[in-house]
This record gives sequence, C-alpha cells and structure tokens, in this order.
Amino acid sequence: MLDVKSINTFYGLSHILFDLSITVSKGEVVGLLGRNGAGKSTTMRSIMGLTPPKEGSVIFKGEDVTGVKPFRLFRKGIGYVPDDRRVFADLSVDDNLEIVYKQDTTWNKDRVYELFPALAEIKTRRAGHLSGGEQQMLTIARALMGSPELLLLDEPTEGLAPLIVRNLEEQILKLRDAGISILLSEQNVRSALKIITRAYVIDIGRIRFHGTVAELDANEEIKKKYLMV
Repeated sequence: MLDVKSINTFYGLSHILFDLSITVSKGEVVGLLGRNGAGKSTTMRSIMGLTPPKEGSVIFKGEDVTGVKPFRLFRKGIGYVPDDRRVFADLSVDDNLEIVYKQDTTWNKDRVYELFPALAEIKTRRAGHLSGGEQQMLTIARALMGSPELLLLDEPTEGLAPLIVRNLEEQILKLRDAGISILLSEQNVRSALKIITRAYVIDIGRIRFHGTVAELDANEEIKKKYLMV
C-alpha cells in the first residue's frame, strides 16, 4: 500500500529525515513511535507532499507520488489527519464534512456519523466551539469523507483525556476492520501498542528500530532509550 524509500527531508538548510524507509501493507496498522521532535510529523508531511523529500521516493499502490500535491493525494486515496487538527472553525460539524465529500464513494455522512455518534449529536455546532476530543473525531471523520485506502494519523491522542483516548482506539480498530490501512504516529506508546501490528521507532530523523509489537515489547533497551517506557 505504502512504500517510503530512503527519504531525506529538509527544512531550509536543516536536515530533518535521514534515509528513512517505512512500509505499510493493505489492512495493516503501523506505528511510528518516538518522542516529541523525533521527526514523526515531518515524516507524515513528507508522505503527504507538504514537505517533499529532496531525496528518496514515496510509492503509493505502486505509483511514485513523491512531492505530489496533498489535494491530489487525497483524490488518489490518502487521508491525512494532522497533529493540529485544523478544523474549519466557523463552519458547523456537518459543513466540515460536506466541504470535502466526494460523490459515489464508500464513505458518506451517514456512515461517518455511525462511526462517531457523538458528532451526529452536535452536527449543527460550529467546529471552533468543540472540545479537543470532538475536534479530533471531526478531523478523522473529514478525512474519511474522501474514502481513503490509507489513513495517516499524526498524534491522534495528543492532549486528550484517557476516556476519549480509549474511545478513539476503538474507532481506529473499526477503521482497520473496514479495510483501511493506517500509519499512526504517536508519543503515547501504551495507547499505540494496543492497536498497531508493527512499529518503527524514530529518533532524530532516523529509524532506530523496526519490528512487531511483541519484539518491541521485549526490547527494554529501545524502549528506555527512545520511548521512555
């Protein structure tokens, strides 16, 4: 589904990602784990064409999409949920969904509200008046309106109360069961390990570990050095 090959990404003259490679197979939930500032968001932005890599490639379903504009990647089937959520604050929940809706797709407002019933109850409320958890649900719901085959979730649990985090974990698993492949970046390792099948650990722009959840759980050195678990 996704094959990121040896990308090098810069902000100006600052080299941020170093020969970074990641794969996500169909129907898989893969975690990109690391501390704040490790390079997780830059990896997501590099995949989504917001900060294109200077070297390396991003392959989606066999097609080289390196540096392709985000709106085109959305149309190709990649949904992106940024860490700062970016809802349309002056629009209602319903309008936030309607504005990105693609006709004749597998996801529509009815299906999204079924997944997030709490949003259905506040669909006329302005997005700027929502809580952090409600905004996070809305941002994911908005990404689903493009019927993505691959969903990039950047720090989805950041700043959320434990109960909201548990609800979000359940909803992410439902998306996996619906056949959506997911790349999930997280600082909240305990939450991520409940829903991912494989993990990449990133630190200072380099992948320091790759393996299954069981392999990561057994690696005390990696957890202590890079994840503070």
